[in-house]
Amino acid sequence: MEKSQKDTVHVRLVSSAFTLLALCVFKPFGLDAWQWQAYFHLLMIFVFGFIVCMLTDLILKYIIRMPMSMEKGVGYVIRRNLWFQLINTPLVSLSICLYRHFVLSDRVEGNVLSWSNFLETLVILAFCSFAIGLYWRFKFRNKYLSTELEEAQLLNEQLRKVQDERLLDKEDDTNQASPTVTLTGTTSETITLDIPNLLYIEAIGNYVKVYHLREGMVRNDMLRATSKQIEEELRDFPMVIRSHRAFLVNLQQVERIVTNAGNMRLLIKHCHESIPVSRSNMSHVKDAIA
Repeated sequence: MEKSQKDTVHVRLVSSAFTLLALCVFKPFGLDAWQWQAYFHLLMIFVFGFIVCMLTDLILKYIIRMPMSMEKGVGYVIRRNLWFQLINTPLVSLSICLYRHFVLSDRVEGNVLSWSNFLETLVILAFCSFAIGLYWRFKFRNKYLSTELEEAQLLNEQLRKVQDERLLDKEDDTNQASPTVTLTGTTSETITLDIPNLLYIEAIGNYVKVYHLREGMVRNDMLRATSKQIEEELRDFPMVIRSHRAFLVNLQQVERIVTNAGNMRLLIKHCHESIPVSRSNMSHVKDAIA
């Protein structure tokens, strides 16, 4: 069994056990009339509830197309859990009503399949579902943020390693001049700079703003061009990558990678600007520093 499947089974067992505990304490549906036998019926309700929970997971995965995945972010997990509660609570309520009708009606005449009994069961389970939902929301958020923090630390370590390797290569090639590029726009204007001094490039309408170092100072020069055009001119420099629709970044000048609730940003050296990384480019950034 895969880890994701084990995690799903664990979550559903804990949720079903929480509901079972609540039913053991309050003994609704006339369970107190069964005395010690009530615990056997509670165990059967627990089994039916767990089976329905796993069925709901299959519905979410194959019909609604929302598989359990921490990689999609805490917001996705919370939305998925909400869908799970909306589908699972009525289904579990129906299964318990059927059990009440066919098994528990011997001593309690009111345990018959009816709308009033269904609504009563639905209210009880909705309360339990709300309580356990709050617990898992807190649990998943903490787990996701912890995983995200670990990933950010790993990415920063990889980034520093790549940057150090570039510096070593530069020291080995002391007799060679730093690579220089001339960026051209749709007009006659050009910007010539050393690639190691490039910080980032921002697209603004029909222009791009090039941030770079010159004589130890941060400068920004405007050029009439598209970011696609500039990206094509910089294709021979693998450390310059697209992080966002509006930004090209020199990874050699990234001080630190910061992640927060599924959002990634690149802190740039010297100017300390925070450049966003779009979800569509996140994997590209990770591959560039892997």
